[in-house]
Formats: sequence, C-alpha cells, structure tokens
Amino acid sequence: MTISRRRFLLSTAVIGGGVLIGYSATRPSRHRRANAELAKEGEHYVTSFLKIDPDNTVTVYVPHSEMGQGVHTSLPMMAADELDADWELINIEQAPAIDLFANGELVKGFAGELGVPGFLEGIIGASAFKVAEIMNLQVTGGSSSVRFTGEFSMRTAGAAARQMLVQCAAARWDVPIQECSTQLSYVHHDASGRSLSYGELAADAALLEPPEETTLKDPSQYTIMGKAISRVDIPAKVDGSAIYGLDAQPQGMLYAAIRFAPVFGTKLVSVDAGEALSRRGIKRIVELEDSVAVVADSYWRAKEALKLVTSEFETSDSDTTSSADIFKRFDQALADSDGSKVLEIGDAEAAFEEATDVIEGNYRVPYLAHAAMEPMNCTVYIHDDIAEVWTSTQDALGIKARVASIAGVSEDDAIFHHSYVGGGFGRRLPFNWNVIDHATLIAKEFNVPVKTVLSREDDMQQDYYRPAVASNFKAAFDSAGNVQAWHNRFTGPIQTPGASHIPYGILNQSVRVVDGETHVPIAAWRSVDHSQQTFFTESFIDEIAHRSGKNPYQFRLDLLSAHPRHRKVLEVAAEAAGYGQNLPEGHALGIAVQESFGSIVAEIAQVSMDENNQPVIHKVTCAIDCGFAVNPDTVEAQVESGIIFGLTAALYGEITIENGQVAQNNFPDYEMIRMATSPEIDIHIVESGEALGGLGEPSTPPVAAAVTNAIYILTGQRVRELPIKNTDFSRTNPVAKI
Repeated sequence: MTISRRRFLLSTAVIGGGVLIGYSATRPSRHRRANAELAKEGEHYVTSFLKIDPDNTVTVYVPHSEMGQGVHTSLPMMAADELDADWELINIEQAPAIDLFANGELVKGFAGELGVPGFLEGIIGASAFKVAEIMNLQVTGGSSSVRFTGEFSMRTAGAAARQMLVQCAAARWDVPIQECSTQLSYVHHDASGRSLSYGELAADAALLEPPEETTLKDPSQYTIMGKAISRVDIPAKVDGSAIYGLDAQPQGMLYAAIRFAPVFGTKLVSVDAGEALSRRGIKRIVELEDSVAVVADSYWRAKEALKLVTSEFETSDSDTTSSADIFKRFDQALADSDGSKVLEIGDAEAAFEEATDVIEGNYRVPYLAHAAMEPMNCTVYIHDDIAEVWTSTQDALGIKARVASIAGVSEDDAIFHHSYVGGGFGRRLPFNWNVIDHATLIAKEFNVPVKTVLSREDDMQQDYYRPAVASNFKAAFDSAGNVQAWHNRFTGPIQTPGASHIPYGILNQSVRVVDGETHVPIAAWRSVDHSQQTFFTESFIDEIAHRSGKNPYQFRLDLLSAHPRHRKVLEVAAEAAGYGQNLPEGHALGIAVQESFGSIVAEIAQVSMDENNQPVIHKVTCAIDCGFAVNPDTVEAQVESGIIFGLTAALYGEITIENGQVAQNNFPDYEMIRMATSPEIDIHIVESGEALGGLGEPSTPPVAAAVTNAIYILTGQRVRELPIKNTDFSRTNPVAKI
C-alpha cells in the first residue's frame, strides 16, 4: 500500500496527539475542496454537502449507504428544511467514496457514547473529520446516520447555505440581511417585492466560506421535517431498475466461486482440480491461504466446476468442537471467574448476605447469521495501477482503502462504484473482510474484472456471527419482598458498552463479564449486544416481578421513577395494547423495554399457544421515543423491520457448531418469519423533544423478551434459552394473573 505524505502526517498527529488541529486549520476547507475537486463547469458547491445549479436544483450528497433504512430521504429532508428549499427541486446523490465525505460526525457521536472524558471533547470535536479521513470511515451503522450526520452535518449545512444565500442577496440589493427572508428556494425582500432564486445566487455564495456558527430552526418552524415523505429509493426498487452490488456488469467480467476452510482459522493444504479445468468456460483454479476458487465465464459454471475440485485443509484443535462444547466452556468460565467489572453500584454482596430470599436464572443465546437477502459479492478490476471495486457495503471508503492495500495501489488510485445495499445488518461493515479480501486476491490473478459471489451456503457457513452468550443472574429480596440486589455475570466480548445496564432503581448492582472467545468469527449484528442483553435482563426482571407477586407492568413502572422517558413509552405501549383489559381466552401480554442507540422502546407482545403447544404471536404493540421523528413513515417502517428481524431470531434463529463448523446450510435450515406468520404491528411514536435517537436497530432487542414473558404467563415455563422453537411446551401450567 502506498501511503501519501499527507496521510502519514495526519496519522502521526493523531498517535502523538500533536499537530492535528493546527494542520486542520491550514488545510483548504471542505467547502473549498468540493468546489476545487468535484465541481464541473458551471457547478457551485455552497457547502461540501450541497450543490446548487443555475436552474435552482439543489443536490444533496449523502455520505451513507442506502440499505432500506431510508437515509437517502431523511438526510436530504434535514438539509432541505434548514435551507428553506423546495422539496420538489431537491436532487439526491450518493456521496463518492473520497475522504472529503468521511463521517466525522460519527467519530464525535460515538466518542460521546463511549464515555470519552470531557476534557477531550474539544480535541475530538476539532479533529473528528481528520480522524475519520485517516481511518477511512464512511460507515453506515449503529443507527447513526440521522442522529449524528443528519443532526450535526446536514442541518448545519442547510442552515449555513441559507445564511450565505441571504448574505449574497442582501449585498446585491444593498439592504440589511435582517430584511430578507427565504421560502421554497428563493430569497425575498418583502419591502421592495424583489426575489432571487437560490440558483441565481449560487455562484456568489460559493465564493464565501460557510459560517462557523449557524442558527438552526426550532421544531415549530419545520416545513419538511416531521412529514411523512415517500422514500426516493422506492420507485427504482419497485420497477427493478435499482442497482445492487450483485448487478455489477463491467465489460469482460469473469466470475469466481469459492470454497472456504470449513473449520474457521484453518489453512488450505492441497488441491486436486480433477476434471474442473476441462469443463467449458473454466479459466483458472486459484489457491488462497484458506480457500480455493474456480474462475469461469459464468457463475453457474464456476460453481458447478468447484464441485469437482477436491481440497484438503489442515486439522486443528477446533475440529471436534460443538455448540455444546462451547456452552460448556462458557459455563465453566462463569463458574471459575468473577470476570471484569462492567458496573458496580452499592454493595451487592452485602445485600445477598442479608437477603431473605434469592432468585437465580441462567440464560443463553446461540450464534446468529446475518442472512441478508443479497448474497455477499465483490467485483474487482485491477489495471493500469488502478483498482476498481463494485460491491454492496456499509463503508465505501473503508472498502476502497482495503482493496487498494491488497491490490498494492495508492488509495487515490482506487475507484469505488456505489450501489444500493440488499441488506446489511452489520454483515457489510468493514471488519467483515472475508469477501473483499478474497475477491481482491483472486482479481490480482487476472487482467479483467472478476466478480466473486458467495453462494447462500457459503454466506451462511462463512459469516461473522452474532456472538453466542451465556448470562447468569441472581437477585436478592428483603423480608418485605422488595428487590435489593441485582447480580449478573455473562460471557463476552463486549461489543457495545452499556447494553447490559438496566434502568431500574435497584440500589445494589454488580455486573461483570468473563472471557467468551471461541474459534467462531463474530461481528456486529443488528442492535449488537442489545439483542442478547435485553432478552436476558428483561426476562430476569420479569422473573423478579413474578417472584415478588407483583404485576410485571406496575413492577417496572415502580422501578423507573428516575427514568421518565422509559415510563412514558411503557405507559403508551400498555394503553395501546389494552394492558389490564380483557383479552381473548388463552391470550397473554408480555412486556419488555430497552434503551439503545439513543432511542427508548417498549414492546408488548400478545401471544397464545396453538393446538400443538407452539406460540402464536398475534400482535406486537411498540412505543418508541426517538426524540423527534424526522420522517414518521420511515420510523414506522424501521420499527416494523426491527421487530420482524428480532422475532425471527427469537423464534427460529440458531447457528450451531458441529465438528468445528457451521451445521446450517441454507434457509431451509435457518427459518424466517414469513408474511403469513408475521404478527400485526402497532407503532406509536412518542416525541419527547430530546436528542435524536436511532431507528434501524432499537426495536429489535425487546421483542424476544416480550414474547417469552407472555409465554411464561400462558405455560408457567420460563424460556431461558433461544430460539423458542427448541423449547418443549407439552406440559403447561398457566400462571395466575397478578
């Protein structure tokens, strides 16, 4: 990889904590760079995110991937509203994969969530964009696009551009700025009746420097935000014209089918091509460190020829490992070690010594695959010291840099071709490199583009999985039946700090993590640690409520006095679900609530058991407080999506390990919620006016606990291990209503 002098200087500045801010101040502004590097003749970037053409069209550049979450609509809505633009004149473009559009606001946002000390906030704020450039961050994930980039970049860009346009109009008319107003992409001077379009002012405004301080609108002034606006990506997805990474068709392209080492971490020992090379259209067998690939003139031919290739991989200590072995190891680790501190409040140990009653519960969840609908794919073309890449990704800039590094070219000589993303869920984040690395290594063997595609079986068996986790709980009660202590030990690693914390007012809490490393590769999965931890904590708090003889809803409310937003969403969800009212015979309501990614979600599942003693989920009622709903239609779509995703995992999701490798093969082995079995979903948006929260992930975590808490009421059986399909409900003993 060729490292430029600029990148070297920036990197050493960050590492040494030295000249980064000073260097940043001497560089051309992002606005200047956009006009110098991107603007064609007659084009004017008023800010780096906003280009205004003479015909009054405003182009908004979105630095995030569109993977069904609607950011190509919601982010431009935020910029357009602050700009006072006419939405009908807004054009939306995917920002190119260049460091000008690195996600600096994500650096600042996540630094705050990770608890960076206050004295570093100024440094981080001043250097965030440079850090993002160095790290090649153009990430879409963590439910961060609207709450970070939208709130702090898009709105600011729109407000700054509006201020610049007004300044230019006032100068032309020689009137005070205060006498000018804006509406629907025009600046008006009401006193004289004059008006100028933004397009007429763009050339002048582009010569100005965006102001460092801007005044953002009060919500009462919004004209676009808060409205249910149709997503701009939907028409192309409906008529089939939308282009995904898998659709890439550069001229002369070949196709690669690949076989990975079946046991993670093992290497390729030998290959016998057999008859594969004699098949029509087969170009070459490519041997890599941990895999073998067949390259042909069609994917089908490559895949069929690969079946004729015999490959041998080295043996390892993991060759006989099973899921049962992994959980046995987890249980032993929890028994042998008190782990590392996650949270300590009060004196939990003393509370247990004085306890009148103690309740315990041990929970576990399996590995899960991402199972995105678009199979993993990557097309790479290395030629003339240039590397071109086509793929669906959640980090275009990071992928481009990775391909450049492996191809041996400068990052400036790598070209990324954007597309829509057919499902991400964390699978297409930059640390899940297996497809990208292998595709680039294969392409290095050819002077034409090569598309590497993972079959559904490859993707299922060579994923980076949601971690399997075991979590053990104890709670202590005093003589009056009040819970006095919360004790939790679980296996790591921790991917999202704070996910195991509870909002409930229990005076003494002790939460610790022990090592849970295995040979199975893991990565972020939609809602990350919250998906496991919420099932654990909201199930066990339900156990405590029933042990106390208290209604689970009222029990939660009583312990949430310090968290009014949690109480509010719980109250809204309960009222909408008819909690406490008569239900159909044989139905029960289960509750769960969780805060994640800045949003607070309460869900209530209405469940019954069918004639085969299997749960039927009739309805999920959800209340979400995401601060403010930029696009209510998108809020509802994302919440619905998250609930179905989480419900699929709760009922069916399971990746098991046999002989060191994944046992599941394709969707027949990895069931999903279908339209016929999807419950009614009732969504209620609670607007608190607090800081914006995320939407793509927060509705996923609560649903598993909501369903299993309802099942407990119906059957008397506490589901402590997912998926639910593995629990035998043949013996039921319904719980008396409390």
